[in-house]
Amino acid sequence: MRVAFAGTPEFARAALTALHKAGHEVTLVLTQPDRPAGRGMKLHASAVKQFALEQSLALAQPRSLRLDGKYPEDAAAAQQVLLTAQPDVMVVAAYGLILPQWVLDVPPLGCLNIHASLLPRWRGAAPIHRAVEAGDTVTGVTLMQMDAGLDTGDMLAAQSLPILTTDTTASLHDALAELGATLIVQALTRLAGGERLAATRQPGAGITYAHKIEKHEAVLDWSQPAELIVRRIHAFNPFPGACTTILGETVKVWEASAQPLTQKTASCGAVLRANADGVFVQAGDGTVKLTQLQRPGGKRLSAAEFLRGFALAPGTRLGGA
Repeated sequence: MRVAFAGTPEFARAALTALHKAGHEVTLVLTQPDRPAGRGMKLHASAVKQFALEQSLALAQPRSLRLDGKYPEDAAAAQQVLLTAQPDVMVVAAYGLILPQWVLDVPPLGCLNIHASLLPRWRGAAPIHRAVEAGDTVTGVTLMQMDAGLDTGDMLAAQSLPILTTDTTASLHDALAELGATLIVQALTRLAGGERLAATRQPGAGITYAHKIEKHEAVLDWSQPAELIVRRIHAFNPFPGACTTILGETVKVWEASAQPLTQKTASCGAVLRANADGVFVQAGDGTVKLTQLQRPGGKRLSAAEFLRGFALAPGTRLGGA
């Protein structure tokens, strides 16, 4: 099929790679403009742009698709290249821009979205993060026929995936990206064969919104329940990285586990003990064992490695409470 693709991060690149490998003709790739990143804040191309350049695919990076918005010239140029591309269908995955109605109307088969949740739970920008943070035990991918709403379109296919207590957003991201890539290739194969995909309206019950992750959310509050703290640590891995202050340094925490506490013996945020097994910290209703940490400018280290250069005596208070 002739496919237009709109996406930006690694999650989207997995789907684009699979579509290209499956032999579909990708006539146009839309992705977000290059963004400053890293210590030098140099402009970096998105993962999708990198793949498009590697495969010599037609590429556009409009700042907006709204013809009546802040960047109407970008939208008009994107409209022209999309019409010229003449796609049968558009596939959208973590693009980052709202698609106005004119975009939805261009492909005869419409726009199909790969969404990393089991809709209608976790509509919105950060479904993987919010599922981990909330303690969900299952997530998945939904293929959706896009409409003008925010993740409100009819569902075309869905497949679930369990969330383990050790899962992070990073580990789930990779599994869901591969699952989404598989589902979209299967869907386009059926469409190419002349089959019509059955559409199911989303239920009105169970709707939740996965609001965009803000950096300030990453600061750990040690007065919270231990399991919630651990879920937040795992939810914010790899972005923005949960953090706390230790002896004046802002330290990121990447992995942890929760343990029950029979008797509260210290104030919230106090180090109970620190050894090769982990840094054990008093939380609101239990103990959090920190097992992977990172000092500013350093690498991610196991607790044992971290403690070789950062001695922590019992009673040391961690900030952010």
